[in-house]
Amino acid sequence: MKKFRLLSLVLAIVLAVGCAKTPGQTNESGAVQSGTYTAKAGGYGGEMTVEVDVKDEQITDIRMTQHHESSPVIKRAFPVIKDRILKEQTPVVDSVSGATFSSYAVKKAVADAMKEAGKDFGEITMATQGPAVEKKEMEAVETQLVIVGGGPAGLSAAIEARENGVEDVILIEKLDILSGNGKFDMNFFDIVNTQAQKANGIEDSAEKFFEDKKKTAWDSEERIKVWSEGAEEADGWLRGIGIELNYNYSGRSHMAEADAYAGEAIQDKLEEKVNQLGVDVRTGTKGVDLIIEDGKATGVKVECKEGTYDIKADAVIVATGGFSHNKELLKKYVPGAEKVATSNQMGATGDFVSIFEKHNIAMDHMDKLSIFKTIITNRRDLTGFGDAFIFVNKNGERFIDETQGGLDTAYAILDQEGGKAYYIYDQKMYEAGYRLRKHNDLGYHKKADTLEELATELGINGENLVKSVEDFNKAIDGEMKDPFREKEFGSEKKFNTEGPFYGVEVESAIHMTKGGVVANEKAQVMDNDGKVVEGLYAAGEVTDTSGAYSASVIFGRISGEQAAEFIKK
Repeated sequence: MKKFRLLSLVLAIVLAVGCAKTPGQTNESGAVQSGTYTAKAGGYGGEMTVEVDVKDEQITDIRMTQHHESSPVIKRAFPVIKDRILKEQTPVVDSVSGATFSSYAVKKAVADAMKEAGKDFGEITMATQGPAVEKKEMEAVETQLVIVGGGPAGLSAAIEARENGVEDVILIEKLDILSGNGKFDMNFFDIVNTQAQKANGIEDSAEKFFEDKKKTAWDSEERIKVWSEGAEEADGWLRGIGIELNYNYSGRSHMAEADAYAGEAIQDKLEEKVNQLGVDVRTGTKGVDLIIEDGKATGVKVECKEGTYDIKADAVIVATGGFSHNKELLKKYVPGAEKVATSNQMGATGDFVSIFEKHNIAMDHMDKLSIFKTIITNRRDLTGFGDAFIFVNKNGERFIDETQGGLDTAYAILDQEGGKAYYIYDQKMYEAGYRLRKHNDLGYHKKADTLEELATELGINGENLVKSVEDFNKAIDGEMKDPFREKEFGSEKKFNTEGPFYGVEVESAIHMTKGGVVANEKAQVMDNDGKVVEGLYAAGEVTDTSGAYSASVIFGRISGEQAAEFIKK
């Protein structure tokens, strides 16, 4: 294949850098020439290579042959953007919401390939979208159950409802791809009596889970009880739909395998099961209001690209997630938190907070947040492992007790020069933490044989970095008092005296909002007078709960089961 190069500036996103076509094809006549054309463009994770087949002046196929995008995103988004381009025969189409950078790269590469074939679609930018559609009021539809939100809670609810006899289920998701933040998670924790635990010789039970959660969770005892029972059933239920969490570590934490994240495996199979069960999944469809009649939830008002319509239903489940991506709500409930990044997916904007307020529905603990100590700056990836590391600023100096977390750490990082902090660790940490190894394999972290070389790679003060590590080790040996830590160090925290060493620029992030709509142990939504809102259920991060990913699946199941029982009655 003859290679042609297109020179272009590299801006914030790498633009097209090369294009090729099959031998013997020319475009000197100005007509669109048949053949296979290759082009490259920069996506979220780096350079992407796309092949475009052209025949009889039509785009007949698009293949992505090389990319560095996040697997949970690109495998959901690429079929959508490909379908749009093939249907419209142009890269000037709407990007896939939830995958805007990846969509841009595909559209840009297709445009460059087609320009080589003889068709110029003009400049493709991040703002490029398809023709506007005049919105209209559309005809209402009817169903037995409508679920708002296609994350782990919503998908689990749909499966349970269908398997409990609800034949007509509509699930709407405002983004163009499903599975919320769950598809990114490494760890599925807070489940008990699992096959992986038994293989590790760990005896665990719902009773032990209940006693542990009573000490830390703010949920009612009734909710903790059904949560505990669900935690004991979760592994069997997941395996029943083909999800095997075979790697257990740190008590109740689980991954698919020692080298495979749990989230992607779980969400892939949940989506597959929903499709097998014939659930009517409508992506790109946003819930904009509840329909409440005589105190009973009877449907949802929704909006899609074409317009708005009502979905009338016997019962409604809300599983829309939290509000980590909504700066106004963060400022309202946790002033100052709006300055902090989030690791959550872009759909976590708290759309139903104002809707709950409008309908006198109770919310609580809106000021509670889950903060992840370290994410990779300019990405959303959670990173890090354990406590045997140090934080340094651009001057190579430590500035905080690394064992603490929460907003204090987030603010301390933001207070450093340029808001920059660096996570520094050694070979034993690398070997102990799979997430660290994965991020090095992906090229997200820097590696060097000496601390001085690592400092150069990171662009920080090398002399001070060496001293910071030396002083850290002296404090562990008791030769000096650590200026930041009161608690005693363990000897395992010491840095190796020889390389390699590793580092990455990091910041803290809001991983989840924990407050939300109040739901009881049956996932029934409560109003501000303490009464159940008939026909209305909620599960997942949208609810007021101390639970997380596994609780979203557990209460998603409960909401689906309870809604089915209500509908059948």
